Amino acid sequence: MLIHVGYEVAFLFEKPTPMLALGFIHPCISSGIRNAEHLTVEPPAAISEYIDGYGNRCARMVVPAGNVVIRNDSTFEHSGLPDIQAPGVHQHAVEELPSETLVFLLASRYCEVDSDLKDIAWNLFGSLPAGWSLVQAVCDYVHQHIHFDYQQARANRTARDVYRERVGVCRDFMHLAITFCRSLNIPARYCTGYLGDIGVPPAASPMDFSAWFEVYLGGQWYAFDARNNQPRIGRILMARGRDAADVALTTTFGRNQLQYFRVWSFPSDSTG
Repeated sequence: MLIHVGYEVAFLFEKPTPMLALGFIHPCISSGIRNAEHLTVEPPAAISEYIDGYGNRCARMVVPAGNVVIRNDSTFEHSGLPDIQAPGVHQHAVEELPSETLVFLLASRYCEVDSDLKDIAWNLFGSLPAGWSLVQAVCDYVHQHIHFDYQQARANRTARDVYRERVGVCRDFMHLAITFCRSLNIPARYCTGYLGDIGVPPAASPMDFSAWFEVYLGGQWYAFDARNNQPRIGRILMARGRDAADVALTTTFGRNQLQYFRVWSFPSDSTG
């Protein structure tokens, strides 16, 4: 299945400003890119690239004062299959885990494993069998516990806040699920990317980037989604990290105003 993906985001800057952008399809799935990505900035600005500590492809630039538009567009070949389901996979003991997964057991900016959420996780899920079914139980709980509401989104809401307030957007669902999984000794990392309405009814709200998370079970990473809580078709990874703080689409080092934001992801033989 070919999926047409891309975005356009516009800012108003007071003066020339340094910026970082994680606006690319992740290198680990770059073999699926069929029309090469081409990140553009208007007015033009010199762009250099680097790979960050989580393997994400990043751009850095200094944008001019005034209105600035950043855009990228590509076509990606996806299997057309829903997320892999592997209910029999083994949950590793901590001492068995590869060293590179251990960072995804620790507390991070939005995932306070070192809080009362650890005790809450063990009280809620500690009697359940380890492995896939345990992660699914976490997703089921978070899916039911949180009310999705774009109007109540805020950038400083942590997993602890989500648990108490019971409201949030997709990133909040993932932060709470990640925190519970880490508390239960399951490495969990935050993911963001494209997820169009493929095989499901179209969402009423405008398309945005999606969040999901991955857990390390049976020697590999598997995708879970506490917001949608069902296998989905068409996830295309852009960036991953400990939580949303590691994967912001843009990071600016000066004052600006967001003017508008568009994201698209749809089968390439249809229109969007």
